[in-house]
Formats: sequence, C-alpha cells, structure tokens
Amino acid sequence: MRKLGRFLGLLLIAAALAATLGTLVPRPLWPAAAAGEGTRHILVLKNPIHTDIAIPVDDAVRQRFRFLVEAGIPADSPEVRYIVFGWGGRAFYLETPTWSQLKAIPVMKALTIDASVVHVDVTGDIVEPHPDVASFDIGEDRFAALLDFIAASFQQGAGGPIVIENAAYSRFDRFYEANGHFNALVGCNTWTAAALRTAGLRTGWWNPLPASLGWSLSLYN
Repeated sequence: MRKLGRFLGLLLIAAALAATLGTLVPRPLWPAAAAGEGTRHILVLKNPIHTDIAIPVDDAVRQRFRFLVEAGIPADSPEVRYIVFGWGGRAFYLETPTWSQLKAIPVMKALTIDASVVHVDVTGDIVEPHPDVASFDIGEDRFAALLDFIAASFQQGAGGPIVIENAAYSRFDRFYEANGHFNALVGCNTWTAAALRTAGLRTGWWNPLPASLGWSLSLYN
C-alpha cells in the first residue's frame, strides 16, 4: 500500500510538472514573423474543462461551411455573428450534456482513448470583455489557415462531413464525426491550441486544460 501511495504521489508530481512546463514553454519557441494586419477578430470561449473557437461570420465563411445549413444549423441567419467550433471525445461529448449526467464509461474513455467529434453551434453577439472569453485579431492569411485547420478536422463521407443523427444539445447545434482520437494527453484543449497556432498565435507546449491554455495565450500573445 505504501508503494502504491508513493507511485501515485510521483505520478501526480509528474503530471503537475508536465502541465507547468507545458504552460511556460512556448510553442513555437520563437515568435513568427507578422503576417498582415489583424483584421479578423476571433474568440476563444472556455468553461472549467473545455474550450471552443468562435469564428466571425461573413458570406465567405458561410459559403465555406455551407454544409452546416443543410444539417439544420442556421449559420445563414442574419442574427448569427459567430460559428462556434469545438473538438472532443465522442462518448463524453455526446453523453454528458450537463455535469448531472456524468457517467463512468464516458469518463473512462476520455482518460484512455475514444473516437472524436466536432461540435458546431451558432451565436449572436458575444459580450466582451468577459472572464470566459479571450479575443485575438489575426490577418487574412492566418484566418484562412485557421479555417483550413477546422475544415480538416471533419471526417468526410461520400456527401461531405458526416453529421451524427439525433445528437445535439439544442435546436441550433450539431455533432459531426471527426478525424483523430481523443485521450487524456490529446484532448479538446490541445486541439484548440493547435488551431490557434495555425492562426499564428503562440500557446504553451502542452495545454490539456483551459486554464493553462489561457495563461500561455496571455503570456505569449
């Protein structure tokens, strides 16, 4: 029992050290050259365990993600200001709409390995400043690269991105099959970090939690 306790203690210390270094060591190590004026205003939305990226909507963005309207997401509505994208574990995302519905199997899959999904929602104006909202202005080239990254996260079928039937939190959001696998090391927040690096921002080397991602973004951007 004493050996088990020592092992668990060392494991916790190792995890804390990895998370600390993952926050403090920037990725990339050196700032990239400036890539045009920051004309596109993107947002990172967070809750205690998850982050999403909110993309401002215009005609070009609607055209790029026109398959969303076909699935019932009103991305073409005049009231919509942002399309919100998030990536995560299939079991946890689909089976845990609220904390009160937390189950053992989705948690186990999230800690080991699970298939992944992309969650898409739409929203009107988002209040800024707000503790759970971080904003960044990026250039057109970086914005295009970010859209490419997001689009590449959708698993493709014969007719395009594969929507998951009868899976949604509300009338206006949908889940899609995604590329990649989810686990405790490569999760929703590391996907967000990778997307933001594509957009020319610097993150920590490894950001498994919203807090560490937020700290690294504020340190290096």
